[in-house]
Parts: sequence; C-alpha cells; structure tokens
Amino acid sequence: MGKIRTIEYFRVLPRWLFVKITDEHGNYGWGEATLEGHSQAVEGCLDAMIQRFVGYEADNIEYLWQTAHRHSFYRGGPVLMSALAGIDIALWDLLARRLGLPLHVLLGGAVRTKIKVYSWIGGDRPRDVEAAAKERYAQGFRAVKMNATEDVDWLDSPKALETSVERCRIVKAVGLDVGLDFHGRLHKPMAKQLAKALEPHQPLFIEEPLLSEHYEGIKQLSGLTTIPIALGERLYSRWDVKRFLNDTSIDILQPDISHCGGISEIRRIAHMAEAYDVALAPHCPLGPIALAACMQVAMCTSNFAIQEMGLTIHYNTEAGAYDIKNYIQDQSVWDVKEGYVEGLKGVGLGIEVDEEEVRKVAKTANAWAPKGFVGPD
Repeated sequence: MGKIRTIEYFRVLPRWLFVKITDEHGNYGWGEATLEGHSQAVEGCLDAMIQRFVGYEADNIEYLWQTAHRHSFYRGGPVLMSALAGIDIALWDLLARRLGLPLHVLLGGAVRTKIKVYSWIGGDRPRDVEAAAKERYAQGFRAVKMNATEDVDWLDSPKALETSVERCRIVKAVGLDVGLDFHGRLHKPMAKQLAKALEPHQPLFIEEPLLSEHYEGIKQLSGLTTIPIALGERLYSRWDVKRFLNDTSIDILQPDISHCGGISEIRRIAHMAEAYDVALAPHCPLGPIALAACMQVAMCTSNFAIQEMGLTIHYNTEAGAYDIKNYIQDQSVWDVKEGYVEGLKGVGLGIEVDEEEVRKVAKTANAWAPKGFVGPD
C-alpha cells in the first residue's frame, strides 16, 4: 500500500495526453487520457482531480473511480471520463508493476496468447487504397479499416456512394478484410443506401453508420442489413452502452479505453456486452499507452474480437515523425504477424515508457485541433 504522491500529465505529439502517477514509495504507473481535439479541457479536469486525489491510497482503484464518478454530481461525458481514464489506467499499471505481474493477471488471467489486430488505410478523404492495402498486408496485417466516404450531403446523388463500394472491392481483392467507418458522417437516407450497396462485398463491419445519438435510426438500420454494425467510441460509460444492448441494434461494441473511464469501466462494459452476445473491439487510434491497456484487457476478455492499432494512421503521419512506436523503449511489442500481435508479457501494461522522450516533447507540444467538413453551400 502507498498513498498517491504525484499525478502528472504530458501533452505530446501527435495528439496524445499521457498521465503518470507516483506513490509515496516511488512506485509509478502510466495512463493515457487522450481526447482527440480537446486536450486543454481534459487537462483542466485533471488539474481538479490532482487537487482531489493526491493522498489517496493508490491501491484502492475502485474507490477512487467511484468517488470521481459519483461525487462529481455531473457525471459522465467525454472530458470527465477521459481524465478519469488516464488516472485509472495509471493506477492499474502502478499496482501490477508493484506486484511484478502483467496487468491482465490481476484481471483474471489470460484467455488467449495473441491478439488479432487491424490498422488504418486511406485518410479523411481516402485515396490510393490499393497501394496502402498491399503495404499493410506486407506489414503482417490481415484486416484494415478505412473511412467509408468523403463528405456526403444529407441527401446526395447515389453516385456519391459508388467510390465507397469500389474501394471496398479493391481492398478485399488484396486479401484483407475491411471495416468501413462511416464516422457518423452520413445521414439516414444515404446510410441505408450505402449499407445495401456494400452488402455483396461482405465488409468486416460498418462503424458508426449513424451518430450514436440516433439510436432509433441505428435500430432501424440494423434490421435492413446483414453487415455487422459496430459503434462505441462516443459512448463513455456502461449507462451510455445500455440502450444499444437492450435494443439489440449492434453486433460489435467499440468503447475507447481512454474515453470511457479506463480499464475499470471497459471491463464492466465488456461483461455487459457478453451477456447480449455482442463482441468487444476497442477503439484505439491513439497512443502506445492506451493501446497497451487495450491489449491487457483483450488478453483476459472472452468476447474480445479484434483490436484497432493506430500504426502510421493519417493523424500521426500528418504530425511528422511521432507514432505508436515512439515513447516506448521496445518497439518490437507492436510487431504484427499474420494478423496478430503477441500478448504483452512484461509487468504492468507490458511496455516501458521512454520518460525522457515524453518530457522532452511535452515541453513544446501544441494541442491538436479537430477537423471537420463544410458543405459546398
């Protein structure tokens, strides 16, 4: 046992927010509180949590989690839950490190030895997907995800969807499974058409075919297509998830470990999903700490299906040289072979953070600004 002595956070390139917690005995753990495009808001929330939780017992993870959630009066939402996630992940890492165990051992032990993964191709406006797909295949991936469309009007010409179907066909021909991320860009008139047009090409899943707030539209769409429907990155707790499980409108749940309150809450969400025969495929186009935390959860979760990896995702390459192989000492932990990454075997999260690099980059890193589309009119 040991009381929390310090909680620090570090804004680093390309768009990540890391958290380090140290106890009074010098034990430490790392977490990630990244909320893309909203780093300053999460930092402000972390400032408040630092004042509140320094001095708490570091081992009492559930007590701290419930205190942060229940005593805030205004509960949930992306900012609060991302800040809490960074602290929660760091506390789990600290505890596992102190005990000299891989984190998944504390969560019940392994149910698998390796983890199925996929990565991104294309960009916000996907181009050259055949070359990108071949590159991913050569890297060891057997599944990828790409944006389904560019910007599409609320009601657009059906021709606007033709390139989406063609890209899916091209990537499948390379030998890869492909998930199509609608990103909530489409409205119901176009989403229904695109789902039907894609069906003969058997994508792995369609993600956020509509925004999560349109739960009734997603329920309707689920009855019109045989393609598995995935969503969850904009659901921040088990209470947000509950509606989609109860109305059986989704097949794959994609909570983001850095958005939904960390390891503690994503485990509860996973167990809920299992009771509804829904698979877990955590969203994670983020940094190496969040990815390692997802990997630890995957190791001990029976309904886990596949893990997103942000390796050279366009958000990273646009920012320069920083990617998930930065800020860690052993880059080989992310090697992909025949669609899988070996389960992390080290203590804690299973990675060693390069603290010197983190502190150096954090001195000058600017916050990442979110992007968006504007229609021609």
